[in-house]
Amino acid sequence: MPKTVFLFSGQGSQYPGMALELIQYSAGAAAVFDCASEMLGMDLKKLCETASAEELSATAVSQPAIMATSLAALCCVREAGIEAEAVAGHSLGEYAAMAAAGMLPMEEAFKLIGFRAAAMGRCAAGQDGGMAAVLGLTAEEVAEVCEKTSGYVVPVNFNSAAQTVIAGEKAAVAAACETFAAMGKRTAPLAVSAAFHSKLMQPAADEFYEAAKGFSFAKPKLDFYANLTGGRLEDFSDMPGYLAKHIVSPVRFTDELSALQAAGFDRYLELGPGKVLSGLVKRTLKGVEIGNVEDLKTLQKAIG
Repeated sequence: MPKTVFLFSGQGSQYPGMALELIQYSAGAAAVFDCASEMLGMDLKKLCETASAEELSATAVSQPAIMATSLAALCCVREAGIEAEAVAGHSLGEYAAMAAAGMLPMEEAFKLIGFRAAAMGRCAAGQDGGMAAVLGLTAEEVAEVCEKTSGYVVPVNFNSAAQTVIAGEKAAVAAACETFAAMGKRTAPLAVSAAFHSKLMQPAADEFYEAAKGFSFAKPKLDFYANLTGGRLEDFSDMPGYLAKHIVSPVRFTDELSALQAAGFDRYLELGPGKVLSGLVKRTLKGVEIGNVEDLKTLQKAIG
């Protein structure tokens, strides 16, 4: 039997129409969206059905919509008898991972992501920040260019050996991308509204910390691999502090994948919109089974 980890998609993976097939297929998946809509006071199913790509990219919408899509996919695979021994999420995906691991009831998880999305959305509105993926360079090479660029721009997502995401002031991100282009390297702007995981998000982290202190977190029933540490999280004594720090700290996803493989995990199943994380696994690990679930075709493939 394969040793399975569920991976949960991050912000930027959203697209119009996501989750609709899963909602129609599974009453449990539909109930996830009903719960989210009730907790957040917005019709997430309708937004996924009718909102434009631009409307979906707004932080206050994309975060809960992606999380609901991820938990709908989780519901479908569990209904099919697929379970995992560990969970890991990329940035926003850690909130779906917490719900999947039993750290928070689903209702509380959606309330919590509502506070996070609102705090980050307010912070984003007050800054001129951006993010871009840099391809074909090591993290060290990316950091060197950022250090030499005028303004504030830093590496924030360590996604694979050949992909690092930078964030910072929009002008500084653009200047760094020009340097990378001159080096013959490709960059891609991210569909996000701010410089996530950088110091520009500190006001959001401070605001969110106060809200998160009102929640009770259980110890996970599955191994929980963390962006902050790049490995299995052992200390759950101050989750509000962890989650606030998470907003302004790098995502060490490459280290997480290495730690998961070292622990014997050989099946990686991404739950949520898109194939970003399964693509990163493919580029990072050899000899492992990789899949994703976002619609009926991918669900049937995962079920086998």
